[in-house]
Amino acid sequence: MFAAKNFLLTTVAVAPSSVEYLVVAGGGGGGQNKSGGGGAGGYRTATGFAVATGSPLTVTIGGGGAGSASGSATGTNGSNSVFSSITSTGGGGGGSYPSAHNGVIGGSGGGGAGGDITTGLGAAGTSGQGSAGGNGYYSVGVNSGGGGGGGASAVGQAAPGTGAGGNGGAGTASSISGASVTYAGGGGGANFNGGGAANGTGGAGGGGAGGNGVGTAGTANTGGGGGGGLGGGGAGGSGIVIIRYADTFAAAASTTGSPTITVAGGYRVYQWTGSGSITF
Repeated sequence: MFAAKNFLLTTVAVAPSSVEYLVVAGGGGGGQNKSGGGGAGGYRTATGFAVATGSPLTVTIGGGGAGSASGSATGTNGSNSVFSSITSTGGGGGGSYPSAHNGVIGGSGGGGAGGDITTGLGAAGTSGQGSAGGNGYYSVGVNSGGGGGGGASAVGQAAPGTGAGGNGGAGTASSISGASVTYAGGGGGANFNGGGAANGTGGAGGGGAGGNGVGTAGTANTGGGGGGGLGGGGAGGSGIVIIRYADTFAAAASTTGSPTITVAGGYRVYQWTGSGSITF
């Protein structure tokens, strides 16, 4: 007779074969004077992105663009954010009065400046990442306003008339982090007399309104565009990269860049606000 033996089977978690991602670039800076709002950083998200074990995947976080301090220069474009082969394009800078009227092309386009001779045009966004900026308003005198920067979900509003700038375009909400956050809203345009527009109508992540002072900066780590302002444009908000996958798979072998790591709701979530990498 042989004695019965108990065998303990151990299940070893394996690395994931694919992940879900959100990559948001830095927002564009707002323009100066009768100015356009900065466009939001490009917004890209998808599931089923294939990953392999043993090879580091690069993460780059784009910075927000500087606001303009001169009527002869647009706001600066935001910088690109990258996860592996996925690149989101920095938001376009807002137009300025009197000699840099047009917004700049970006992930979402910057808004055009107002004018008393010519009107600045809003710039185009990048297909699949964002929307166009709004046009400025033409008016003889000081009351013309700039258009809003484009957002991930909507174009920037054209300046509605004398005494006001256009609202920034709406951002897009994502719950990839485990909480609903709105990213990539456009910055609001400014009017010479201080009739600054609201920030991106998507809520958190939109660039602040312009007005007689300096435009409000876009929210950090959301890719919001900066608001236009008579005293200077607001800076764009920096970008962010987030990935997640089911928590039944193993944790990453290593990371750099100090991502915030959470395990909740059935997912492992890695969130970077500074550049780094991940290796499975």
